[in-house]
Amino acid sequence: MAATIIEEQLHKCGYKRDLDVSELYLGRTGLKEVTDLSRFRMLKFLWLNHNKITRITCLANNWRLSELYLNNNEICDITGCLKHLTSLHTLLLNNNRLANLQATATELKGMTNLQVLSLINNPLAQESSYRSYIIHCIPSVQRLDRQKVVQKERDNAFKIFNPERTAVIQSLGFGRRTDSVLAMKSASKSSLRKSAQSSGNQGSVYSKPPDALEALLLRTNQRSVVQFSLVDWTKIPSAKQTNKSRTEEQSLDKPQLLTVEFQ
Repeated sequence: MAATIIEEQLHKCGYKRDLDVSELYLGRTGLKEVTDLSRFRMLKFLWLNHNKITRITCLANNWRLSELYLNNNEICDITGCLKHLTSLHTLLLNNNRLANLQATATELKGMTNLQVLSLINNPLAQESSYRSYIIHCIPSVQRLDRQKVVQKERDNAFKIFNPERTAVIQSLGFGRRTDSVLAMKSASKSSLRKSAQSSGNQGSVYSKPPDALEALLLRTNQRSVVQFSLVDWTKIPSAKQTNKSRTEEQSLDKPQLLTVEFQ
């Protein structure tokens, strides 16, 4: 069925060669699955919206895709289906059955050109951290669920999902002790753990902070004493004073050495 519909569309649009196909409309055709589209290597715009598709397995070699419309289908999982499409600028997945927020964000995380994304009306969009987590995982997104992403949202997402880095930046900016930073780190971890437990979805979004950062903070907290020595140049005799002391056999005061220690 899918192959027949594709051929009908090619004939309708007047395409004679597969290499000439840059856009393909297969929306509202009742498709449950789509045949492999690798033959259309120059394909940039693809409409598969308003069908009954449950999984995307047809785009293995369509690297040039720029816009992909998969909204209003029955897709439950996109793991391993889309992450290779790094040229995507627009992706609509609204009105599907995507439920795993972390898995979905992980699949889209490497799309550095993705600017327009829609995931609204999926089960995962009901999670309280949904919008912040997507903004955190996909920094290139400019418009999420038809709403523009503002800088305040990016800042809040950074604070929520990078508590350790936020604490370090604040400590450097305001001169606070590193041990207070560690205390904030511990409190943030505890807060996130309680939040995950209360939502009944432990580990779905929140992950253990990297050990490397923890080690860095500990090393910073155990700083060694640094010592600087300075010469008091006001006590250094001039050449004239030196010559005079030699002729009159007078002794000159030794220059003072100032030492400063701090941690």
